Amino acid sequence: MSPTSLDYIAEATPKPVARRLSGLSDRAIAWIFIAPTIALLLAINIFPLIWTVRLSFTNYRANQPNAPVEFVGIRNYVRILTDEDIWMTMQATAHFVIWTLVLQVVLGFGLAWLINRKFRGNDLWTTLIVLPMMLSPAVVGNFWTFLYQPQIGLFNAVVGFLSGVDPSSFSMIGDVALAPWAIIIVDTWMWTPFVMLICLAGLRSIPESIYEAAECDRASKWRQFWTITIPMVLPFLMLAVLFRGIENFKMFELVVQLTGGGPGSITELTSINLKREAFEKWRTGYASAYAVILFVTVFGLASIYVKALNRVKER
Repeated sequence: MSPTSLDYIAEATPKPVARRLSGLSDRAIAWIFIAPTIALLLAINIFPLIWTVRLSFTNYRANQPNAPVEFVGIRNYVRILTDEDIWMTMQATAHFVIWTLVLQVVLGFGLAWLINRKFRGNDLWTTLIVLPMMLSPAVVGNFWTFLYQPQIGLFNAVVGFLSGVDPSSFSMIGDVALAPWAIIIVDTWMWTPFVMLICLAGLRSIPESIYEAAECDRASKWRQFWTITIPMVLPFLMLAVLFRGIENFKMFELVVQLTGGGPGSITELTSINLKREAFEKWRTGYASAYAVILFVTVFGLASIYVKALNRVKER
């Protein structure tokens, strides 16, 4: 901004306002600028949360707005925590989250370690690997639904070629035993590049001088890997697990596109089950309690994990 513009602004500012601003500290002026944004964020995030907690203690139904609303206490919470179907949904979600994290961490770190070793075509391969995470879940779901087709799908054809099994003899998204693994494979394919990029940042933050000192001490490559590489990359790896764990706990679009929660309810994750309670059965108060329980679960686990992450970073 030119001095002429600054002079114009100074002259255009009313004198009472100018006197007040001239007496404020830089911190106070900063708060004046960011206060509207903070107020907006609080309105968008805090108010819906408070309203959800309030509805969780009622029998409110969104499709019956004029019906009398009764206070039911903790009945909704008790019903959720004692519902066997809810616990089956929780188990399906835990199975999905744990296996996707394990596979993405192992494959992501392995790819990062390979990419970090400079070779010809390094940049091209990095670009190709990160392509899946650039696609929307709707596109990925439709794409893999086609790949999983028993008669014409490429996935079944490759499995049949490698194992000798008839490709049309199994359906990844139609079989009760295979459907959970179908969504795990797709999510791993899509988000392993994300873990790879974070691990790659960790690997490239390690000074070469540390490895040179280790070589001077005659430390083997295997010893360097376990005593230098893993400890230095561990905070980055844990950060990737935190991000992917939270996102996978909320997984919705990809599963809806692939299986719709089926066959039966074997792949019905908590997010899908919550949506059905809220917008198909219209048990809004019950669904609100369900949402509060999920929020407390994720927030509690994330808080414990962040404390562990901070301890690792302080070492």
